[in-house]
Parts: sequence; C-alpha cells; structure tokens
Amino acid sequence: MSKRHEKIGIKQVIRLEWMDHVLNMLLAGMEPEAIRTELKDYLADKKQSGGTGERGEKTYLMAIGPLSAWFDPEPELVDFRNLALVLASKLQQKEWLPLHWAILSAAYPFWFNVAKQTGRLLNLQEKVTQRQIFNRLKEQYGDRETVSRNARYAVRSFVAWGVLKDTKSKGSYEKSDTLMIQDRDLAILLLEAALHAIPEGKGALGLLINSPAFFPFQLPMLTGDLITKSASGIDVVRHGLDDELLKLEKRK
Repeated sequence: MSKRHEKIGIKQVIRLEWMDHVLNMLLAGMEPEAIRTELKDYLADKKQSGGTGERGEKTYLMAIGPLSAWFDPEPELVDFRNLALVLASKLQQKEWLPLHWAILSAAYPFWFNVAKQTGRLLNLQEKVTQRQIFNRLKEQYGDRETVSRNARYAVRSFVAWGVLKDTKSKGSYEKSDTLMIQDRDLAILLLEAALHAIPEGKGALGLLINSPAFFPFQLPMLTGDLITKSASGIDVVRHGLDDELLKLEKRK
C-alpha cells in the first residue's frame, strides 16, 4: 500500500475548468515548474464557487496539490498519466471529465472512495445527504473532522463538475444525467485508475466495471481479452470460465 492510500488531501473544491487549464498547459509542452508558477497566478483570484475575487495565498495554493496529479505525478503513476495524456490529445476538451476523474482517483484514492460511497448510496436511493456519505467514510477513515471537511470539498467538487446536483434541501444531492463512455481505451483507463486507488491493486473485472465510484458514467462491456490486447498496465488473470481478475502490471 502506498502513502497515496492513506492521505486525504482534498482541501478545497477542485473546479473542472482548473483541471482543463492544467491539462491544456501540459499538452502545450510546458514543464512542471512553469505550470506550477502559472497556476499560482491563475488561481490567485479564482474562487471555489466559480467566481473571481481576491483570495488568501494559503487557500488557493491548497488547490495545486490535486492539480499536480496531472503535471507532477508520483513515480508509480507517471506511465498512467502519460497514457491519459495520449487519450486527452485525441479528445475534445468537453470530453476530458472522465480523464480528470481517472487522474484524481489514482493520485487521491480518497476522491475515489468518496465517489464510491456516494455511488453506493445513489444505488439505493434517489437522493443522498452529506451526513450519509460522511458516516460511511468514517468506517474507513475514522471519525475525524478532517475526513468530513475534505469529503465535503470532494462532494462539492462533484457538484461543480456537474455529476451531482443540489436539491432544495441543503446538504442533499441527486445524480445528474449519466455520461456514456463509448471510447474503450477511456473505459480501460478508468479501470486502471480504480486499480491504482485500491491498496491491493487488483479487483474482479465485473465489479470494477460496475464500481459505484464510477457513478457519473456508463462504461461499455469489456472482456479480459480486449483489455489484454489494449492495456499494457493491466494483467488479466482468469479463474474458471467467467471469473476474470484484473491487477496492476508494470509497463514494459
């Protein structure tokens, strides 16, 4: 298990347009330090609500950690990030949301786990509350104020990204329209992100495709054979006729 699986690190709302801005700079060939410097200026007047106005330096610099998942990934995630970059170069910017979801899920498993608990609740009911999500997270991370606060930022990020919607009741949410993932390479990237988010780095194919952490998306049907041919970072292990296990494999 990596330190990634222990850290929480979502210390404020992360807006989708900030992620797009970082990815555009990366695709333009900017170096990590240049991106970091540009971000300090860019975020200086960007509010978490989406508006603009003066912000404290300590506050806006907190956003750089999650954003750096794109331009300064941990060593074990560099190949994964590079694969995501290749896909980004082939997609339109309006199609990048699943890429950002994958990158944050891999780099910040806490994001993945907040999404998973949110998705589980949405499978049971039409509306979910912050309290319900927080209570489930406490079972995994403990009853700490830090957990609830960071989970609140993650959930508000889901709303800012348009995958959750506020209801009339404060602290209550409902699911937005499902995003259909038709690109199989993009779907496989999401599966690999899940493997990076899981401490054991492995999981059953059927469970991963239907993971509640992917509640905003509808993934296409994928077979182990297709994944074997398409994904150098995933090893497919077969148990019996229908049971296929995916696990991380070092890229060659």
